[in-house]
Amino acid sequence: MPFASSISYKRFPFVRLLIPLMAGIIIQWYCRLPLTHIFITGVSVIIFTACFFLLPVSVRFSLRWLRGLFIIILMAAVGAVITYERDIRHQENWIRNYYSDTASLRITIQEPLVEKAKSYKALASIDAVQIKNNWQKTKGNILFYFKKDSARPLLDYGSQIVIHKPLQPISNAGNPGSFDYIRYCIFHDISYQAFLKNDEYVVLPEKNINSLQLTVFNIRNAAIRTLQKNVLGQKELGVAEALFIGYRDDLDKNLVQSYSNTGVVHIIAISGLHLGMIYGLMIIIFSLFKRNRMVRWLKPAIILLVLWTFTLVAGAAPSVLRSAVMFTFIVLGGTINRKHNIYNTLAASAFCMLIFNPFALWDVGFQLSYAAVLSILIFMRSIYNWLYFQNKILNYLWGLTAVTLSAQIFTVPLILFHFHQFSNLFFISNFIVVPLSGLILYSELLLMCFSWWAGFAHVIGIVSSFMLRIMNGFIENIDSLPFSVTDNVQVNIFQTILLYGCIIAAGVWLLKKNKSSCLVSVSCLAAFFISRAIDIIQHNHQQKLIVYNIPKYAAADFITGDEYQFIGDSIVMQDGFIRNFHLKPSRTMHRISPSGKSLNIRSANNVINFAGKKVLVINSPVSIMPGESKIAVDIIIISQNPKLYINQLQSAFTFEELVFDSSNPMWKIDKWKKDCDRLHLRFHSVPEKGAFILDL
Repeated sequence: MPFASSISYKRFPFVRLLIPLMAGIIIQWYCRLPLTHIFITGVSVIIFTACFFLLPVSVRFSLRWLRGLFIIILMAAVGAVITYERDIRHQENWIRNYYSDTASLRITIQEPLVEKAKSYKALASIDAVQIKNNWQKTKGNILFYFKKDSARPLLDYGSQIVIHKPLQPISNAGNPGSFDYIRYCIFHDISYQAFLKNDEYVVLPEKNINSLQLTVFNIRNAAIRTLQKNVLGQKELGVAEALFIGYRDDLDKNLVQSYSNTGVVHIIAISGLHLGMIYGLMIIIFSLFKRNRMVRWLKPAIILLVLWTFTLVAGAAPSVLRSAVMFTFIVLGGTINRKHNIYNTLAASAFCMLIFNPFALWDVGFQLSYAAVLSILIFMRSIYNWLYFQNKILNYLWGLTAVTLSAQIFTVPLILFHFHQFSNLFFISNFIVVPLSGLILYSELLLMCFSWWAGFAHVIGIVSSFMLRIMNGFIENIDSLPFSVTDNVQVNIFQTILLYGCIIAAGVWLLKKNKSSCLVSVSCLAAFFISRAIDIIQHNHQQKLIVYNIPKYAAADFITGDEYQFIGDSIVMQDGFIRNFHLKPSRTMHRISPSGKSLNIRSANNVINFAGKKVLVINSPVSIMPGESKIAVDIIIISQNPKLYINQLQSAFTFEELVFDSSNPMWKIDKWKKDCDRLHLRFHSVPEKGAFILDL
């Protein structure tokens, strides 16, 4: 049983290295330490360590804790250095150090084009920028959106083009609680984005192709064609592609939301679960053979070959690569040393991945993968021992249930923190869907093996489609239940840490019968509820006006306590994607829900009286006639591109600030901004500065 014996940290060398490495990565990202300071720290530690070993043995023994401290500081410095070097903004040939709006760029398409509603999307690398007729080599990626005309047949992976068009810098929407898109792009070396028409780029005759990457894309495309040919039903095809190779472009959006609400979205987000199923199948197959020296060494080789082949078929996406590395360490660790420590092996895989890419630490998939595996390793055996069934089928089903329950223990705090929801019926949905998805995955593997046999492949496709239809229908029915999900759960980072403290201490108490751990667990839980109570009380006294940044739409929330009243375009509330992406994060963060009755908001002649403030909304052409006295308002929101002149507005109203929302075109906002600067008026451009927030 885990933790049953006393813990010796010498058995976990990579755990001891991993923790300070992660600390160094986090410190460097948020504190932005100069590289010279990091090197001085590292060199100083090395010198102190060398001096330490020159001391007498007796002194070294009494000060042995210093050696551990030196290792911790050195590993933190290593984490800081790799984070600094991995950040493209610190590289000398970063594109932003050379680019200007008038420069020409030579770029290479890095992936097959992805079809969108009105365009084709592609990630490209910026190879060089033209400066005074010379090409300067650069680094950095760019997101391109090609207009739907002839882009599809002309461009593909490896195509090189030259463009001469101003690029758009990456920006955040700036809405409260919204996704940090700038940070995401920095982590992926993305510096710009652009929308190109057919006549705004020139295709070069040569291509820049990596043979291995091209092989991966070809295998992936062949797998997609096989599934499209044999799997029946559009919804079923979308889930089959996502489950097998992580291809999500054909997924139904409503179905994805249902999978998310029921706690089984990991089924269609290819991850460690899928490789775990294949790994389990290989273990079962090899258990049928007699154990001898040849099988002992052949077994890991074949298992790794199968796992990495599947990884390539899945397009070598970061999530599946992460899982492949994890299982590789587990397989090799078990082969080299039968008494290997699985926790140390797990830490070793995480250590290597962070050395290669320190920004993986912020990847939600990375966090959930390791949390789930660690949780299963620690708690699964204890949960499995709760019940005993003599019937093999019942015992197998209880084993699956124990895995599902144990995996949730360490992942629930992360799910609450990142996704702000919890599936109340995850136990039922996982109990049915996990084994069923395993059968579907095995059937798809069989389909790939016999894709050359059209008749048999068609039969496998029919069987797979039938199982997919059952799984999708079950998930949609579970999601339709009114109590299937607890939504809008706001948990901050401090509360998440308290939850983990409670869970870890409770685990130690249950597994080791340590009474002090029980006290720690109860204390953390009490602190968690106190923190939440304080947060809720503070939000119950809030009064805010938020004008959201939603391109081409007007949207504002008037907030009083834990309720809001929405004013804006009706399509914003009707469109699920817009509502969930732009509005829901803010409403979850502020702990607000729709007002059951009209809030204390009085509106007359487009003037809204709210919390002692007067807000004038101008969303249609107005004819402003200066009167004998100006009308006093606090804020003027200009929306829907009305025809007006700022000087006329100033002659008729006194106000503190103008707000131009995102329903206005940028050219008109630029014109209004110049008028405001000339008249010395305060203004806020929502498309450029993000949401306008007024605390009352």
